[in-house]
Amino acid sequence: MLFAPIFGYLGDRYSRRVIMASGVALWSLTTFFGSFLHDYESFAFFRGLVGIGEASYSTIAPTIISDLFVGDVRSKMLAFFYFAIPVGSGLGYIVGSVVGAALGNWRYGLRVTPFFGAIAVALIIWVMEDPERGASEESHIKPTSYKDDLRALIKNPSFMLSTIAFTCVAFVTGALTWWGPQVIYLGLGLQPGNEFSFERVSLTFGAITMVSGMLGVPLGAWLGAGLQKRWGRAHPLLCGAGLLLSAPAVALALLLTEGYMYAPFALIFIGELAININWAIVADMSLYVVIPPRRSTAEAFQILISHMFGDAGSPYLVGVISESLKSYLMPSPDDLPSKTVEFRALQYALFITCFVEVLGGIFFLITSAYIVRDKLKVDRAIAEAEAQHTEPSHASAHEDIVAGE
Repeated sequence: MLFAPIFGYLGDRYSRRVIMASGVALWSLTTFFGSFLHDYESFAFFRGLVGIGEASYSTIAPTIISDLFVGDVRSKMLAFFYFAIPVGSGLGYIVGSVVGAALGNWRYGLRVTPFFGAIAVALIIWVMEDPERGASEESHIKPTSYKDDLRALIKNPSFMLSTIAFTCVAFVTGALTWWGPQVIYLGLGLQPGNEFSFERVSLTFGAITMVSGMLGVPLGAWLGAGLQKRWGRAHPLLCGAGLLLSAPAVALALLLTEGYMYAPFALIFIGELAININWAIVADMSLYVVIPPRRSTAEAFQILISHMFGDAGSPYLVGVISESLKSYLMPSPDDLPSKTVEFRALQYALFITCFVEVLGGIFFLITSAYIVRDKLKVDRAIAEAEAQHTEPSHASAHEDIVAGE
């Protein structure tokens, strides 16, 4: 989270291939070596280094896609890219459950992924194309100072509002990823004759996460591309509708966990499917309302905000609320919490995600009021820079161009 702005600055100015390859190599090596550590401080430090590697990749990769493709094709390619997030999350549950159970040690789950990281590094170095910034749009806008970049992003209402809305998405995703399997397991455990183990619940939850991503991300891209042709405000409205649909589905899943066996899983699937509609669309919006030489910085800024106020704290916040509710729900503060109390406390705490989803939906709807205007500003800046490039004698106000937004 904290290193994302650094990689955003570097990504707008230096070789993105070198930065990404170095980051994925760091990511893979620290994952592998961290699995051999046995004290908390060293393990936490290495897990932090994993995040630095991830920041280098997730900050820069979408901007390369934006420089290779434009329009509907860009939307489809971004959907293909963000397809990896829910699928990877789901595979994480599956690998952690299956490999850990098979070998009797959860650490082996961490030792599998670095081999895929090595393949990714090789592909980045020898196969990936690193185009000129703005190549797909034939942009000739020059980079500005980092201070000017940040000032322009803050003054960009579409970018800021969609970033706040996406922070709500990250908040909900982080909380459900961390606590979703636990609350379902506790609720099912209250049902007579239930034989679901926590590993089985985690495996099922992971499969749901993966399938909902496989369907939700391309569905969002397909709907977004079709509606955007007819209606310039379609992207933020579609994202808002997705969150507003997901909120009642998640709420019902939490309410029915105690009394039904399969309904919670089905409702969680619907909720996650609606959330996953957002991924590719938000990325596309963040790119087309920002000028090309500023897009890595924009991605980094969005990552910083969405993680800082989203999934970096939401699991902890839900846990704190749950622990506080336990003392309130127990008949005596000296008693150990019963299974019913543990479930009820976590259930009530997770209801906060439903309110956050509604809040995010509202911010997306507000974004729709500015999205067309801000996209036109970027298109105009690119056109003016192109005119200045081809006809130097007609150089227009350079300051207007580099200001972008």
